[in-house]
This record gives sequence, C-alpha cells and structure tokens, in this order.
Amino acid sequence: MSPVLNPTAAKRAATRDAYGEALAELGKQNPDVVVLDADLSGSTRTKVFADAFPERFFNLGVAESNMMGTAAGLASMGKVVFASSFAMFAAGKAWEPVRQSICVPHLDVKICATHAGLTVGEDGKSHQMLEDLALMRVLPGMTVLVPADAVEARQAVFAAAACRGPVYVRLSRAKTPIVLGDDYRFRIGKGTVLRPGNDVALVACGVEVGAALEAADLLASEGVEARVINMGTIKPIDGELLVAAARECGAVLTAEEHQAVGGLGSAVAEHLAQHCPVPLELVGVQDTFGESGDADELLAKYGLDAASIAERARRLLRRKN
Repeated sequence: MSPVLNPTAAKRAATRDAYGEALAELGKQNPDVVVLDADLSGSTRTKVFADAFPERFFNLGVAESNMMGTAAGLASMGKVVFASSFAMFAAGKAWEPVRQSICVPHLDVKICATHAGLTVGEDGKSHQMLEDLALMRVLPGMTVLVPADAVEARQAVFAAAACRGPVYVRLSRAKTPIVLGDDYRFRIGKGTVLRPGNDVALVACGVEVGAALEAADLLASEGVEARVINMGTIKPIDGELLVAAARECGAVLTAEEHQAVGGLGSAVAEHLAQHCPVPLELVGVQDTFGESGDADELLAKYGLDAASIAERARRLLRRKN
C-alpha cells in the first residue's frame, strides 16, 4: 500500500472542520490574513479564526455578493482574504462579483465554500450545490481545489494562501473517512496515485476518493487491478498524470460529488480528448437535483457509492476490451 494512505481509514472528519483549524493556525503565521463570512461562521468553522483574531474577522451578514466585493477591496490593499459561506451561496449567488471584482483584477481572495454536494444531506436540493466546480472552473485565473479528506483540506488552506490570485476550495459538511496518511503532501496542480493498477484508472476528487478506493477493493476481488488517483486540484488539472494513466490503463473513469458535466469529469475529458483519447466514464449526478436524506444513502441512490463506481468500471472495461 502506498505510504500516503491512512492504514485504517476508520477515522472520520469533515473537511470544514480541518479548514477552521488550519485558518486559525494560518492567522498566527500571517498577520495579513483576514477572514470574511456571510453570517454562517459556526457552520463554516470560520468562528475558530474569529475567536482568535476578532480584529481580522468580518461578518458581512446574509449579503454574499457584498462580501465578495469587500473581499476584493481588502485584497487590493495587500491582504490575503478568505471568504466563506455555503457553496450554494459562495459560488452560485455571488458568481457575478466573484467574476467582476475578484477574477478580472486577479486578486488574492480565497473562496472556501462549505456544505457542497449531496452530503449536505437533510438540507435538500436548495442547499446541495452540484454545479460549483463548473461555475468556478470556467473563470479565467481561478484555481479550483477539492480536498479528499481533512488531511488534504488542512494542507490545501496553506497552499491556497501561498498561491497568487483567486482560489476556490470546495469543502464538505459531513464527516467522511480520512484516507490520507500524515506523510501525504498536497501540491496545487498535482494529483496523486493512491493505488497502483493497469486495468483501469479511477480518477476521483473530494469525498469520492474514499469511494473509489473501496471500489478498487471490490474490483480486485474479481482480478481487476484499478489505479486510483486523487485529483485534489481540478484547475490546473494534472495533465501529465492523466496521460500516463490513460496510456498505461487504456480506460479512465472519473468520480465526483457534482453534476457529471462541468466538473472533474469534463476537465479530464477535455484534456484526454486532446492528448490521449481512451474509453471514458463520468460518474456524477446525472442532470438532476438532489433531495433531502442521509448523506451516505444519497450517495448510493445517485450512483456515487463504491458499488456503483465498481459497476461503472466493469462497464468501461467491456468497452475497453
């Protein structure tokens, strides 16, 4: 087993919790870090920073567009700004000022959006943001990060702070398995092979990384060796790693807690279509909205659990062969 993996994967934690803790630590290291929130600091976990550095924390109220404009103003004065809300509001409701005020002048604003995807659970379709990667990925100059677990989320916060220009970090509400070990090292623009294999490549991000690893176990019991890749950066995508996987495996499956179009799958398809076309399957939500329910049950219903990924991989292998 690769040394980057957690040997048990039994412990669970929400990436939003890791975000709050990392933000407070970053605040100690860098006095230019300021944090903005849209009246959800308890849920986004920016309250940890607010308690430690009240003079550098600003609650903008339920006014997400105004928050992004304020973030841009602070960044234009040399501050490193973290702006947080639920993904539905940070990416969806405030998209226009993110484009105009943050991306056009290429300012150092880090949009850390929690409560993304189906695993928001009982809040239902109104809050289950499944289109944010598409919205953020299309913006020129925007870096897009989707941590697989709390280990990667913590490192992604520090990487985002060091990255020049706007960054979007997608975080979860639900506690999910910690799949990465303490020796894992996150780098923007680089994916990581978590499991070797040459029959099929499973490329996943966010909570789907754990599901892809479980799917690889299911396939291994049938004699299929699946390569599992954690693609923690959606933009810029690790094209070199993707082409190597395509050439060596001959088939690629992507898995994401997002619409099947516009996110990780689309980014992978766009790159491989130009550089190494192979049979491809895109596992994601299929052109529908979510619904209220238990997080794990929703992943299974919408075809994002390990069993569903394994079945899609079997179908892909039939196409390959």
